[in-house]
Amino acid sequence: MMDVPTANQSQTPCQPWAGQNGWSPASPQGPPCNPLPSFQHLSLSSPSDQRPGYEQLQVSNHGFQSELATFSSRNSTQQITLYANNADHSVQRVIPDAHASSMVPSASQGRYIPPCSLTLMKEGTQPCKPQQMPFYSPHSPYQGISSPLQPPYTHHCSLNGPQSPQQKHLPISPLSFGVNQSPQCTTQPAFERANLESSVGYAHNHASPQQPQWTFTGNSRGTTNESVPNAAAQDRNITPQSPSSESRYGLDPELLPSVVKVIADDSAEWEGKVFVSEPFSRLPPLATTSCIIEDRGNASPLAIRSASYCVPCEAQTALLSRLPLGAVVTPLAKQNAAEPLPVCSEPECVSSCGSCGASMCPAMGWQDCGQRFYCPFCGKLSEVPWQHYQPTKGVEGARVDKDKRPELSMGSYEILNSQKGEPAALLLAIDVSASAVRGGHLEFATQQLLTLLTLLKMEDGDAWSDVRVGLMTYDSKIHLYDLSPTLSRPHMLVITETEDLQLPVREGLLVPLKDCIDSIESVLQLVPQFSPESDGSSGVPIELPVKSGLAVLQALSCPGKLLIFHTAPLTEMGLTNSSSGFFGSNQPKSIFQPSDPAISLAKECVSQGCGVSLFVLSQQDVGGAWPGHIPYLTGGALYAYSHLQGELDRERFSTDLKRILETDTGYKAELRIFVSKDMRVSGCYGLFIPGPSPTQVTMATVDWRTTLAVELAHTRALDETRGVAIQAVLSYSTRTGERRARVHTLTLRCSRHLQDTFRQYQAQTLLTFYSKKIYCTVLERPLQELREELQTEVTEALASYRKHCCSASVSAGQLVLPQYLRALPVYINSLRKSEVLLPGLRSSIHQRLQQRCQVLGMDTCSISTHFYPLLLPLPLSANSSGSPNPEEALRCCAASLEPGCLYLIHAPLTLLLWVGDQVPACTLVELFNNNCFSSLPSGETTLPVLDNPLSIRVRSLISTLNSQAPFARKLWVVKQGDTCEEALQRHLVEDKSPNGGASYADFLYHLHVNSVRLLQ
Repeated sequence: MMDVPTANQSQTPCQPWAGQNGWSPASPQGPPCNPLPSFQHLSLSSPSDQRPGYEQLQVSNHGFQSELATFSSRNSTQQITLYANNADHSVQRVIPDAHASSMVPSASQGRYIPPCSLTLMKEGTQPCKPQQMPFYSPHSPYQGISSPLQPPYTHHCSLNGPQSPQQKHLPISPLSFGVNQSPQCTTQPAFERANLESSVGYAHNHASPQQPQWTFTGNSRGTTNESVPNAAAQDRNITPQSPSSESRYGLDPELLPSVVKVIADDSAEWEGKVFVSEPFSRLPPLATTSCIIEDRGNASPLAIRSASYCVPCEAQTALLSRLPLGAVVTPLAKQNAAEPLPVCSEPECVSSCGSCGASMCPAMGWQDCGQRFYCPFCGKLSEVPWQHYQPTKGVEGARVDKDKRPELSMGSYEILNSQKGEPAALLLAIDVSASAVRGGHLEFATQQLLTLLTLLKMEDGDAWSDVRVGLMTYDSKIHLYDLSPTLSRPHMLVITETEDLQLPVREGLLVPLKDCIDSIESVLQLVPQFSPESDGSSGVPIELPVKSGLAVLQALSCPGKLLIFHTAPLTEMGLTNSSSGFFGSNQPKSIFQPSDPAISLAKECVSQGCGVSLFVLSQQDVGGAWPGHIPYLTGGALYAYSHLQGELDRERFSTDLKRILETDTGYKAELRIFVSKDMRVSGCYGLFIPGPSPTQVTMATVDWRTTLAVELAHTRALDETRGVAIQAVLSYSTRTGERRARVHTLTLRCSRHLQDTFRQYQAQTLLTFYSKKIYCTVLERPLQELREELQTEVTEALASYRKHCCSASVSAGQLVLPQYLRALPVYINSLRKSEVLLPGLRSSIHQRLQQRCQVLGMDTCSISTHFYPLLLPLPLSANSSGSPNPEEALRCCAASLEPGCLYLIHAPLTLLLWVGDQVPACTLVELFNNNCFSSLPSGETTLPVLDNPLSIRVRSLISTLNSQAPFARKLWVVKQGDTCEEALQRHLVEDKSPNGGASYADFLYHLHVNSVRLLQ
């Protein structure tokens, strides 16, 4: 197993906390085994000032008999060398750690100096000064030479020496520590292609094995080329690394590629600017960056994001990259408010392809002076009807009316169908069983429903006045209500035969809101006073209200939203709360996969366009069936509360209810995926019921967050001049019954060079693709197998990039990453040790099922923040800075937390406020109205409304973050040293997970070691 070592794995004596973080405390004590048998020690420290060079790795036959040195050295300067290669030139940046910023003088830019790699630190040498770090000039005359000049005193390992058969194919080892292996003398291979994207040199210095020490140089001013990873981190006092942040191999986490810096750099480049999306365009801004998208023939990245914006021409080249080809599609994504999506009516729109049905788009090619067009999705020609004919002009053969028609010039547009269907309805189902009546929360729930419906009718006017609303209550029977305005009061219709539902009447079950608001008010006022007919101990199956609501919608032939407010105990299915052992077995299918009756009922809801949202008002997480399969498979969600007794639960309930009603939704949706004729759609992953073909997905409801991942594969070689076109067409009905089709087309360029493909990947898009694919695959395969396969795939990708895309000779100690995939290792490690794939002892089955479905429904921005939360420092006074800007976020590790500060941890599903035990008393008074740290509330709470600048600023920040979350969240206050700090530890993804997952530094080390091993 990759994450939790077995008892026979060795431990270092300097880690007494090993048993607390998932490592077996019963393992024998001793030095860790070197997983890379070619290397005796790993070092990045520079030799003495008198010898300003860098010794290369030494080959050793007894590397396993020596301990791995750590990064600690009281007089050493540690730096990361990053090689960034853009499309037209190469630039090397020397990035110091978070506490020491220095840069080499520009005088060294005119000559070539070998890059700082894994060097062997000799005893007695002195570390070089920061100003002596080499700078690799892109204009060096030696650039691209496979054997760069080396100082005469350096010693190399052999690059092209003979290899034994055992050394040619070394298997990828899983993430395990201390496994005994036979030492072998291996050699370093030569690397073929040019242009380094980004490489990181690791280093270790000899130190005492008892306790790693972390020392840093002081801040120093550099030249104008100085690159500072995190200015906020340099201003903080340097504190020792926490045990959970330390690497077993002595790697300093602060020197590793940082997600925070990647997001901050992209935000600085694109925040508030305009990105022009046109065919064959470059990489778009990250999903976490807010910018203006200008559509000039290519769909907005908000709607479609390709895994790589340069597709390999050959299938063999795509397999060689080891990274997936695909796209992330959000068909109803919100567009720019200043530029709404253009709409054209179906009769006026240029007809689609007559062979494959693909909609008209700028990727179509015109022939015969505009009489026919070529479809890139099927490769066939279609005749243009005479009503839509227009001649072409110019060398490119564009139609003369191109700029006047959105289907010819825009990457995204909508087609308004001439046919109109039934408007959507809103159906409310309320549990009135004995447990619900005794719970005492029905009065609050019904009052919130009435208040919200009244506000919607008053504020939105005609938008909600014509929406048909229905009401029913249930226990062991179904109570329908005739809300006809002609009646003096509503009539209750009781259905006792629930197996075969037969509706006694149809008229009056769904009535426009403007005509039935008084009738609904009279019923809701009586619901809390119902007298239950049974004790309710047997429970009420959740399928009962779903079947009843579906029958009402089917009888009136309309789609709609079904809101169920459930309290009764859930039907038992023999599940227990202790599931850690079961999740580690080979039987995940019986846990994650819904039952056949649930799938059958969900299919009926999908065909009718019925989206189910379930509010469990009395959360019962132990021993019962999980009721969320049907809601999530129909585009709804599951919301659980604790009896609605506390103010926090009541506030969450009101917020969730309001969001559901106000969210623009598409009903009876069908998504069709088209791709160029030389490619095919091999898979589609998301929250839906799989159909016979991955190119066609049907959904009951869809909103602006609904996101799917599409996997592509080659059928034959691509034409480099034509590129690749991907089209997503979503057909859906609006709330008023209009039938529309939203078309998104993305045109990508092709290349025969593997390096071009690697350069056009983005880590956040890959994370979204991997998370959706793997979370769908857990229905069929063991979790451990999925974790190992994910690590293997990323390892092989790094090895492939290292072999085929690196210039000159790169030492085996240098980690080489593509420029825009620097954040991929920490993202992948966070996914591997998530609650779904690596369950903890304190997480129930219901919590894992809930998180899986929530992640499957998230968009790219939310998924990125879910797997790497924002750690935001809060101001200690009104004059301090504190805002949710990404450039002000800190790395998600315990070392970023200082006892005298406050921090917000923002993730889509969680909001934590960490309070250090040394926060000034005046700050506690202004924020909590309490000057004593020990008496502060811990756990779920809400900040008091105080009239001072600090309180106003922090509460405003929390309100802004909550508006970005897909669900209403409770604020958790976590005090330093408190027992509830475990909730915080799960979100510090760069540290070792409480469930046993490896730290970011250890995982990155093993990715690097295994990728080098593949090449030996």
